[in-house]
Amino acid sequence: MPDPGAEPSAEPVVPGRGPGWAFWIAVGWLAVIVGLSLLAPWIPFVKDPSALDPNALRDGPSAAHWLGGDDGGRDLFSRIVWGGRVSLFIGVASVAAGMAVGGFVGVTAGYFRGGYERVVMSAMDVMLAFPALVLALALVTFLSDPGEQGGSLFTVTLAVSILAVPALARITRAATLTFAQREFVTAARAQGATHRRVIVREILPNVVPPMASFSLLAVAVVIVAEGALSYLGLSVQAPQPTWGNLIAQGRPQLDVAPHIALFPCAVMFVTLLALNLAGDTLRARFDVRELRL
Repeated sequence: MPDPGAEPSAEPVVPGRGPGWAFWIAVGWLAVIVGLSLLAPWIPFVKDPSALDPNALRDGPSAAHWLGGDDGGRDLFSRIVWGGRVSLFIGVASVAAGMAVGGFVGVTAGYFRGGYERVVMSAMDVMLAFPALVLALALVTFLSDPGEQGGSLFTVTLAVSILAVPALARITRAATLTFAQREFVTAARAQGATHRRVIVREILPNVVPPMASFSLLAVAVVIVAEGALSYLGLSVQAPQPTWGNLIAQGRPQLDVAPHIALFPCAVMFVTLLALNLAGDTLRARFDVRELRL
């Protein structure tokens, strides 16, 4: 019989309970977007994004052009698909690089502590103190060739990767602090395990899942950052499409052909919503809940 004076335990785990239907809809949407973007050169209904059709000039959706044509008569559906290749690449590559650098900084700071932790985390705090968009503008301008308008795929990816490092470092450090004092880590140290072995065999397997779930949220933030840079003319330049520059190119046509900007906006919005929903679901699933004894 339970003790009425006992302290309540954490949220119980329901056996067999998995992610809800909204999570699987989000995963399905992401699978479609990623699949179309990766296979765009070989999918027959994805046309050449630079092909001009005078009959599709600012034309609305039709059987020939599913999402209509842009202000140059190019197929908007194909340009959104090809733009997804660039936007998703920047998002995934930037977060992967940020996870590599920020993860190393966060794990080592949370494990070794002391003066090293104070120095590196102070540097991360300084980077976080800068307004993200201003810092991105400065980095793209600094990394680009003198006199060049806008950035290349490499410079934009590198600039946004630098922005991703401090946030991912703080997340990783927090997760490392959670596990660094646990019994299995203490036992590994007592058995003579080296610092490298403890970090690789004991800390990282527990830190990677929350990092991976947070990375989905970070990809969404990076895609928004690339869109903001495109809107200011500092991201990948036309004719190479990205979701950001498609929206920027459609802005002057909002009065006569709103679909040119609204369809890329809608695709970006749904993709960001799917990334946030999937990331939140995975974060909650991998969240560590300890029972109170």
